[in-house]
Amino acid sequence: MQKTAESVWKNCLKIIKDNVSAQSFKTWFVPIKPIKLESNILTIEVPSEFFYEFIEQNYITLLKKTLRHELGPGSKLEYSIVMEQSVNNTKPHAVKVPSKSKGNLGNPSVALPMDVKGSGIKNPFIIPGLQKVNIESQLNPAYSFDNFIEGDCNRLARSAGYAVANRPGGTSFNPLLIYSPTGLGKTHLVHAIGIDIKNRFPNKMVLYVTSEKFTQQFVDSVRNNSQNDFVNFYQIIDVLIIDDIHFFTGKEKTQDVFFHIFNHLHQTNKQLILTSDKPPIDLQGMEQRLLSRFKWGLSADLGVPDLETRIAILKKKIYADGIELADDIVEYIAYSITTNIREMEGVLVSILAQATMNKKSITLDLAKQMIHKFVKSIDYEVTVDYIQKVVCDFFHLPIEVIKSSSRKREVVQARQITMYFAKNLTKYSLQAIGKQCGGKDHATVLHSCKTVNNLMDSDKRFRANVYELERMITFFETK
Repeated sequence: MQKTAESVWKNCLKIIKDNVSAQSFKTWFVPIKPIKLESNILTIEVPSEFFYEFIEQNYITLLKKTLRHELGPGSKLEYSIVMEQSVNNTKPHAVKVPSKSKGNLGNPSVALPMDVKGSGIKNPFIIPGLQKVNIESQLNPAYSFDNFIEGDCNRLARSAGYAVANRPGGTSFNPLLIYSPTGLGKTHLVHAIGIDIKNRFPNKMVLYVTSEKFTQQFVDSVRNNSQNDFVNFYQIIDVLIIDDIHFFTGKEKTQDVFFHIFNHLHQTNKQLILTSDKPPIDLQGMEQRLLSRFKWGLSADLGVPDLETRIAILKKKIYADGIELADDIVEYIAYSITTNIREMEGVLVSILAQATMNKKSITLDLAKQMIHKFVKSIDYEVTVDYIQKVVCDFFHLPIEVIKSSSRKREVVQARQITMYFAKNLTKYSLQAIGKQCGGKDHATVLHSCKTVNNLMDSDKRFRANVYELERMITFFETK
């Protein structure tokens, strides 16, 4: 019986089905149509160029083995790639291309709508029904380097951002991955990098996009059978900024398409800038091949800003808004909100709005009231860790020294004050307090409390410092 393209492909599918998952078979093999069998060359039709690239990247070995099983060692494979749209909006047409495994002839030429800078590549940011205009960078001009306050918490990431802005794609920081918990300035920093690149290199295509937007565009392209347009659009970007890359976790198809885009951009010296809520090593549900590529460049974290940096951030915002605020109010806000810059700025806006609407003066009492409302849903409890943080900020000491065995006078005093407040303001046992303060025993904790009481009786400045620290530590309980 003479073999046909249909019979050969049907037999191939039986083998393939036993070697891939059910979802992969449905996604990547069911849509393929056998077209022609001639001189031991099987031609199959795939719905797009992206589909062809994916098959070649992931399943070509399996295809070659099954085809050899059906047609013998001299078998060959060719693709007929459906092109959805041409320049004149004619009917879909096909481009014939051999398998790359039998002599790499490169990608087939693609004719697509003239939407992006005359490149012939469809712009996925175009919303149906609206005028088709060239893509903008989607950068927020309010997020610049000028108002990104530098501190110990962000110096590495900020410096790397400057280097990338000066030589996008030309440094070893490619990709540049910025990671931190929410609210510490990742989005601000990557916008600042993008804006600086646009100012230095006006002809470069810079694009900021959230991971959710990228995923939705990809889903739309699959639904519309225009994955080829989607991939080609992103491959012409000079500087691609993707925010919150951790949202790709668990989305296998999105990761697959991003993998190919990443490879193309990196190989052509285009710059990739990514953000995440955790370092690459902790990104669960992300393909290993992507994680390995994230490590090619630099991963820099944004830490929690120290007191001085928080105060500087608030003062910068106050200055930019053209208002005046007493230093004690600014410091109180900075002490109150310690782990989230966005929340800290939100408290400041709330205080200003409350004062404006009610025609009140901005006082420390008003600030306390607004902060209590802001954090009222938090079940707050003073902890030894929190006391250590406040004391170390006050005395300009790294928190590690209190937990160390250092005998420097300033360290010993800060440690004694910490023990004093921990005994008076927490439910921790003396043993637990001592353990968190450098591994001291309960007798040392009692001695420290006695020393602090004696110094408060004899040293006016010391007493004032302790009172001020108590106000800072207990502000949540102030009504």
